[in-house]
Amino acid sequence: MGIQGFSPLSLTGVLPFLPLAQGDIDYQVDRRGQEGLIDEVLAEPTTRVLLVNAGKLAVPRGQAAVVDYEAAKMRLALLPGAYMADELATHPGAVPIFLGAYGPRTDAEHMVAVDITRAAKPVAVPPVPDAAGVGADDAFESVGAGQAPAGSATSIIDQAAQRFDWVDLRGFAPHASAREAGLATSAASLSMWHNSQRFCPCCGAPVAPALGGWAQRCTSPDDRGRILFPRIEPAVITAIVDRKDRLMVQHNAAWRNELLYSVSAGFVEAGENLEHAARREAREETGVRVGELRYLGSQPWPFPSSLMMAFKGQAETDEIRVDGKEVTDAAWMTRDEYTHALIAGRLEAPGRATIARYMIEEWLGREL
Repeated sequence: MGIQGFSPLSLTGVLPFLPLAQGDIDYQVDRRGQEGLIDEVLAEPTTRVLLVNAGKLAVPRGQAAVVDYEAAKMRLALLPGAYMADELATHPGAVPIFLGAYGPRTDAEHMVAVDITRAAKPVAVPPVPDAAGVGADDAFESVGAGQAPAGSATSIIDQAAQRFDWVDLRGFAPHASAREAGLATSAASLSMWHNSQRFCPCCGAPVAPALGGWAQRCTSPDDRGRILFPRIEPAVITAIVDRKDRLMVQHNAAWRNELLYSVSAGFVEAGENLEHAARREAREETGVRVGELRYLGSQPWPFPSSLMMAFKGQAETDEIRVDGKEVTDAAWMTRDEYTHALIAGRLEAPGRATIARYMIEEWLGREL
C-alpha cells in the first residue's frame, strides 16, 4: 500500500508541450466567407504556400531521410503565393485552404495550403480507411516518410512528386518548429477530410470547397447550398496509476509492433461525457475500475479525424483482466521496471508525435 491518504494524482499538472497542439496563427475566421479571398491572398508578396497530398506534407528534397533521426530538424517546402495563382486555374482538382496570417492585418504574412491530392500525378497514397476498423489508439506507431514516384510534368503541381519529399505528419511534427508543426497539422487535417468526404452525406451530390477550404458546399440545387464542416471525433486517452503510483501499460491487438505498449484510449460514444468514456474504456479493455480523473491536455490526431483528450486516472482496483479482443496484454509497472524494459528492448514507447508519449513522460518524470 502507498502512503496513507496520498493520491498519485495530487501533483499532476497539465502537459506543457504537445507536438500537434502548437499552432499560433491568427485564423482570421471572419475572412473565410470573403469572395475572391484566395486570389487576393495569393497576390500578396508575403504570402507563402505549403503543399499537402492526402495528408502528406511537401518538404525539401532529401529531408525525408532524417525522419528517424531524433535530433534532426525539418521544414516545410514553402512557395511564394504568386507561384500558385495560375496553377489553381489550370488544376481545378486542387483545393486551396486559407490557413490564416501572422502579424498585424496591415502587414500580415498570409499562409495558404494547397491540397493537390486530386490535381497532381498519383503519389501512391493509401485508400481512405474504413472507420469501422479505426481505433482511437490504432495510430500510436511511428510512421515515416513516403517518396512520390517520378513522372512527367509541366507545372509546379505536376512536378511536385519530383521536386519534393512527402512526409507523414507523425514524422514531420517532432522535427519541426512550433509554427510549422501547427501549420502542418491544420493542412493535413483538412486534406484528409476533403479526400474522405467527396459527396454530401445528406443527399449524395458532389461537394465543392467553401469558406476558404474550411468547409464544403453541397452542389445540389435542391439542397439550398448546404454547408458542411469537418467531422471531428472525440477520443479519450488515460494514463492509469494505482495507489503505488505504478502505471498500467497495455498492448492493443490492432498494433503490428508486438513490443509497443501504451495507455488506455478509445472513442467517446454518442451522448457520453469524457469522464465516463475514460472509465468505460479502462473497464472494458482491462477490467480495471477508475475513480478520480485529472485533465492533462488535448491535441488533434487527424488519422483520420480524432481529437484526443488526455486524463490521468486513479485505479480503484488493481486486478487486470484483458478482454483479448482490443487489448491482448496489460501490466502494472514501476518507473524502474518501465525503464529497464525499454533498455532491454522488451517494450517500445509510443511515437514522438503522440500524446501518449508525453503522458508517460509526465508519470516517468523525464523524457523518453
